[in-house]
Amino acid sequence: MKDSFSTFHPFVNFYYFVVILTFSMIFMHPILQAIALLSAAIYSILLNGRKAMKFNLLYMLPLFLFMAVLNPAFNHEGVTILFYLNNGNPITLESILFGVAAACMFVTVMMWFSCYNSVMTSDKFIYIFGKILPALSLIFSMVLRFVPRYLTQLKVISNAQQCIGRDVSQGSLLSRAKHGITILSIMTTWALENAIETSDSMKSRGYGLPNRTSFSIFRFDSRDKVVLSLLIGLTVIVLLGAFRGENTIRYFPSIKMMEITVYSVLVYISYFLLCTVPVIINMVEAMKWKYIESKI
Repeated sequence: MKDSFSTFHPFVNFYYFVVILTFSMIFMHPILQAIALLSAAIYSILLNGRKAMKFNLLYMLPLFLFMAVLNPAFNHEGVTILFYLNNGNPITLESILFGVAAACMFVTVMMWFSCYNSVMTSDKFIYIFGKILPALSLIFSMVLRFVPRYLTQLKVISNAQQCIGRDVSQGSLLSRAKHGITILSIMTTWALENAIETSDSMKSRGYGLPNRTSFSIFRFDSRDKVVLSLLIGLTVIVLLGAFRGENTIRYFPSIKMMEITVYSVLVYISYFLLCTVPVIINMVEAMKWKYIESKI
């Protein structure tokens, strides 16, 4: 499925992920965390399909359970003691809930970053920061694509070595180790040569020079203005809720949070809309496309 949110102006995409990642890292309120986790999971599946679903179930879910169980085993703060371990350390309700909240925050942020990597491509990042911080933006864009690009090149090298009988899965144990060192040496050489070629290429194009102009396909049109205004408005409502204490919770020494009021419900709804903006945009575009098809 094509992601319609990715077609918006890079500044709109970047603003959304900066806000949503910041909120996901600082808000420990269970309702806000549940909204962010569910939204991140749905959007990642919309972007990457079965690959994202497999990643969430095989990696994120076990990581979530592991972190949630690990915290109360070492953190014994809290006044509500449930039971004692064999070594005499208590297991408290507060430590369990805090462990679940911390695990939820960590997993949610990782999911959002996976969505960020799919939406914010290197050309978008360079477009935003190329004139302000040209060298830093280039380095950062190269770092973001480091892992997928190098994994692809590693597969190419491994397949080539396998064709001549020098793969890590062929030969004795000593031969496999030698083959692995050879592949690593080839990979390192390729990485260094690629870095030099990229540096020379960007330098020859005048990248980073004060008066350099560049071609860009991005245009900030009316739909970008509407979505950006919506995002800013929802952000303001959520921030006002944070200043009023609607988005906070205390876990130690006892659990305490604000009572649910009309304004807190408004904050929850605003945060839900903020997190699901990409999903809503995709749904609206899909409905438009179906309507156009029905008229043909």
